[in-house]
Amino acid sequence: MPPGTPSEAIIEVRGLSRRFGRITALDQVDLVINRGEFLTVFGPNGAGKSTLIGVLSSMVKPSSGTVLFHGKSVQDDSNRLRRSIGVIEHQPLLYPHLSARENLRFYGRMYRIDEPEARIDRVLDEVDLRTRADDVSGTFSRGMLQRLSIARAMLHRPAIYLLDEPYSGLDQHAGDRLRDMLARLKEQGQTILMTTHNLERGFELSDRHIIMVKGGIAYDSPREGDDVSALREIYYRLISGTEGAKP
Repeated sequence: MPPGTPSEAIIEVRGLSRRFGRITALDQVDLVINRGEFLTVFGPNGAGKSTLIGVLSSMVKPSSGTVLFHGKSVQDDSNRLRRSIGVIEHQPLLYPHLSARENLRFYGRMYRIDEPEARIDRVLDEVDLRTRADDVSGTFSRGMLQRLSIARAMLHRPAIYLLDEPYSGLDQHAGDRLRDMLARLKEQGQTILMTTHNLERGFELSDRHIIMVKGGIAYDSPREGDDVSALREIYYRLISGTEGAKP
């Protein structure tokens, strides 16, 4: 399926802009995210990646344009969208004074999950934290917090995962474990949009990748059309605005 075709679209973005005073964070963005697709968004700081995640998660209101979720406007039913997404940010959005299980129990009540304890055990197993379930999360390493964040995002069985710089601050081992968890989600047919600065990490699992520059999409390609070396050259050329620029 070519990138951006709407036949299996979960999310469609049309003419999306977001301004913060005189700063334009998103500038007339058009984007389609298809069911079961792993889409990676690359771009430098200030390119609009996090703002895009914020708008797609309905936490940031667009200045103009529309976001459709299963063909219906997000603006008309933001609560429905929030129940259908799992958001994983570089900040874990966890309560450090609560245990891993207590954190998940809190979010389980928010989402009104049926049989929450069984579901909590399941997701803790998925992220390999069952043996640390009753430990206070404030004692966890950065990698463990990220795994618990993934468990939180998985808890309500979302239709789409939005990950904003999930590899930020992780060492090699923790990054490898995160990669393995994302690979499992991909194998299960989950729809994933991930932003990252890390070209190698972002490329290895993606079905499709885009490069954002100055609030717009400057490049959109399926994985089959690139390798990571070619992607790196295109990336640095686009963000520098100079032909043949190197990192």
